Amino acid sequence: KMAFYESVLVFRQDLTEPQVKEKAAKFSEIIKELGGDVKSTEFWGLKNLAYIIRKNRKAHYVMLNIELGGDKITELERRSRIDEDVIRFLNVRVDELASTPSIMMKKNTEEAE
Repeated sequence: KMAFYESVLVFRQDLTEPQVKEKAAKFSEIIKELGGDVKSTEFWGLKNLAYIIRKNRKAHYVMLNIELGGDKITELERRSRIDEDVIRFLNVRVDELASTPSIMMKKNTEEAE
């Protein structure tokens, strides 16, 4: 059975923005390969971390709103774990995917203004 997830990937600070977009595209491909679908992608940008993780003080955050079989999420997490550019990830199952931008995107827009 397909389920909805909000998948947040946290990438190393030394990646460039194009590299982060490339990585996000790679994970979108993995999700499609697992029979899932990426409904939306948000780039939250380079943020300060609460504490240093693997020598990183900052990290690039990307959120993917995905639809994926519940049995396939473990494979996605395994692939996230073995990718050396991913320092943290979190997949949260949700009842439905938000159709509006996340709080993080709203915050980024306000900061820009």
